[in-house]
Amino acid sequence: MASEEVPKTCKVILADTIAKKLLAEVRETLASVQGPESSKPTLVAFLANGDPAADQYAEWSKKTCEENGFHFDLRKVDKEDLEEAIVAANQDDSVDGILVYYPIWRNNKQQDRYIQETVALSKDVEGLCHTHLFNMYHNVRFLDPPTNQKKSILPCTPLAIVKTLEHLQIYNPILAYGNRLFGKTITVINRSEVNGRPLAALLANDGATVYSVDITGVQVFTRGSGIRAPRHQVHDKEGWELKDVLPLSDVVIAGVPSEDFKVPTELLREGAVCINFSSYRNFDGPAVKEKASIYVPSVGKVTIAVLLRNLVRLIANRPRPEGAADAAIEKARNEAFKDG
Repeated sequence: MASEEVPKTCKVILADTIAKKLLAEVRETLASVQGPESSKPTLVAFLANGDPAADQYAEWSKKTCEENGFHFDLRKVDKEDLEEAIVAANQDDSVDGILVYYPIWRNNKQQDRYIQETVALSKDVEGLCHTHLFNMYHNVRFLDPPTNQKKSILPCTPLAIVKTLEHLQIYNPILAYGNRLFGKTITVINRSEVNGRPLAALLANDGATVYSVDITGVQVFTRGSGIRAPRHQVHDKEGWELKDVLPLSDVVIAGVPSEDFKVPTELLREGAVCINFSSYRNFDGPAVKEKASIYVPSVGKVTIAVLLRNLVRLIANRPRPEGAADAAIEKARNEAFKDG
């Protein structure tokens, strides 16, 4: 009797599937933190780089906002006028959150960093200003200790990947918060200050061993410990390359902004989980399905859902006007997205 062919086991998970669950949570939480008489929250997005990929992302954002009870206002401005436009939006009480499409100055990262700091803390829906980034890297969850009622904002794409890993049950719910990636080895191919490095820190703070790879080499992020709250530690892996870390990795997350880059499929572990967050396909789709157990070809729609989640969190963080206290709304604000 001929042996039966073993069925392929790779499961392809689309971003839509993950985003739908997050958006349902966003709608429910928005209704509870605002009250019945409130107007639609407004997200203002600034596009100053002429990037077609950002244009497409803006279209997705607009559609998702309108379908879920938000107003999306895309403002295309010259990069030299961007700072003034952001300051005006900071001062406009009708604007609830501000988004900027990066990079703006491709050869001047410091100027982009300056723009990130221009966005008001209370409207920084991307979590890219220094206060939010400091809290993330130091594993500080709140903006207002010891009261601990205002949650810090996490960068959208890294948080979208965390939510994707939770959906895939890579996070172990049996373990305590902060330890749910214990025993996992993860490679992140990208170490940008906006995406790759924050992601590596988040995953390490949750207990994973993370190999962070870019053109300069390999670093390993692990969760440190000390007198203060545990935070990640970083060490260079001298002489290591992608070929050294891929065979060790349970999860491989790629975000290289180049159509020429492909993760070498032959180096992947059998049964690895592969996630692409680049606007290009960093994995060879047909080949990776022969090796991976789970393949997520993009996370763009999850990122947009997380963007709205962050916006609701900003609204929950806002001080309420005097005389407008409502016990149910206050309770909802304090408990908004308690799971992170």
